[in-house]
Amino acid sequence: MRRWLALLVALLPAACQFGAAPRPHVAVGAAYRADGMWHYPRRRLSGSRTGLATILAGDHAAYTANGEAFDPEALAAASPDLQMPAIVRVTNLANGLALTVRVNDRGPRAPGRLLAVTPRAARLLGFPASGIARVRMTVLAAPSQIAADALAGGPSLAVAADPVGAVASAPLGPPGAGGAAPPAPGPVPATAPRAAGTIAPVLSGRLTRVTPAPGALWVRLNRFTVYQYAAVLAARLAGLHASIARGREGTETVFTVRLGPFAHVADADVALRAALAAGVAAPRIVIEAE
Repeated sequence: MRRWLALLVALLPAACQFGAAPRPHVAVGAAYRADGMWHYPRRRLSGSRTGLATILAGDHAAYTANGEAFDPEALAAASPDLQMPAIVRVTNLANGLALTVRVNDRGPRAPGRLLAVTPRAARLLGFPASGIARVRMTVLAAPSQIAADALAGGPSLAVAADPVGAVASAPLGPPGAGGAAPPAPGPVPATAPRAAGTIAPVLSGRLTRVTPAPGALWVRLNRFTVYQYAAVLAARLAGLHASIARGREGTETVFTVRLGPFAHVADADVALRAALAAGVAAPRIVIEAE
């Protein structure tokens, strides 16, 4: 009996350590494959991308990918490839509402989705009943660096939890519609910091509004600075009706191979799956004017 008690006492610290909560930390991560699509995480402190946003599921794990406590009422989001944490401005292109949120998780797993936001962020942005919105995501350099410094123990600023406040309900439109606008944009009252495990620079919860610009759905396959390379890929995917768009990136001329335009998300998803099946490594659904 004494030997059993001694063994139990020896194993107790290990058991406590096994059940300990993860610590919030800065993370990027290696390339990974999810649902047939490769993602290549990297640190970005600038840039803007368009795409489709969805809503984080209610059965989310207790902690996010970088060890923070998951809270469906936080102003937070999941990205398949941004560093964690990152501060981004998400604009609903259907109604022009924009909100700043914190990326602290990986996801969504479904290919063709730019990010997933918490249910609270989706309500504020007026997501449609379908749960899928056409958005623009812009990385905010200074706040992102501040958030990383805070998690890494840097001296640059004090941190506090996301504010929480009441959100008045508003009816949403039918699937595919922009949804009814939430109450007039304004600040959300802050409350005391939350429990340990949630570390974030203060996010105001203030909505801003820009001119709506929903645009058409395209599946962007690849970009080249040499037209011949773009033509080879477009010819290989002729059965998918691939086309080449000429544009500019800084001082360079670029040639983008793409599929579309598509009016409906379901059609864009079918095209994206076909591109993956044809061997395109990382196609993206984007929103652009025709």
